[in-house]
Amino acid sequence: MKDLAGRIAVVTGGGTGMGRELVRQLVAEGCNVAMCDVSLRNMAETKRLCEQERLPQGLRITTYVADVSDEAQVLRFRDAVAEQQDTDKIHLLFNNAGIGGGGSMIANDRAEWEKTFNVCWGGVYFNTRAFLPMLLKADQGHIVNTSSVNGFWASVGPRMPHTAYSAAKFAVKGFSEALIADLRVNAPHIKVSVVMPGHIGTSIAANSRKIQAGNESDEISATELAQARARIASTGKDASALSDDELRATMEDRARRFLEEAPTTAAQAATIILEGVKADRWRILVGADAHVLDKLVRQSPERAYDVDFFEGFAAEVGWRLGR
Repeated sequence: MKDLAGRIAVVTGGGTGMGRELVRQLVAEGCNVAMCDVSLRNMAETKRLCEQERLPQGLRITTYVADVSDEAQVLRFRDAVAEQQDTDKIHLLFNNAGIGGGGSMIANDRAEWEKTFNVCWGGVYFNTRAFLPMLLKADQGHIVNTSSVNGFWASVGPRMPHTAYSAAKFAVKGFSEALIADLRVNAPHIKVSVVMPGHIGTSIAANSRKIQAGNESDEISATELAQARARIASTGKDASALSDDELRATMEDRARRFLEEAPTTAAQAATIILEGVKADRWRILVGADAHVLDKLVRQSPERAYDVDFFEGFAAEVGWRLGR
């Protein structure tokens, strides 16, 4: 599917980060886009950015508020896409939505753990199930599932639990690879790609804490502070020495650095993803850090979770402990 003009794409998590940039670049190529997100405000900004450029006549950009971890909401989103886009088919499905949190099964709350897992894995599964009939009706289709380097390496550091997100991203990777044969046999006109980004400059840190706490405000709530203290405790550190104000400042600085100091921007990531889709690549690594880590894990899988393995990788690509 080298020419995206006139196609219909569905993008989950289109309000910020890679989702926003995918929407913008798809629209720039003349693709009709239906996006969902939990934040209407963020989607409105994405749509505004798209409309700054003169759009091709008749191009449709539609929005729908949906939590992808809830199948009923996903099904309503699918029905809205059919109505808003006036179609019974789509060509591209970008299962992009994701959040962090629930790093430890021991130290973190079960609800936080399952929220992360259900968004990152359940969102991919529910949306694929929901939109598959519409993909089947198209002349060509492509499912693009966002996993992560944490889909082949379940770590962000040897002393930082990262279980919910990693487990979900491993599931996304395995599901996507299994779909290759399934689609080849049962729907050969539909392709699948699994995307594995490294550190991309997005607002996932800030967005995740808001979603986990049910708080769309930029103000960090008492609940979010408690969750942050639990995360710090899960790494073996004492969080009691930090005042609430100091902890808020630390959280805000971490989110800022994750966004601003990333080696790959969200826009660059979106370009790499779309180039991979056009080239019909089933495996799309995003960022130099992803390529380096992929090579190192394949070379030494038994050492992948040793302290010196992480320190060597971090030194090579500039990753920080506690990024």
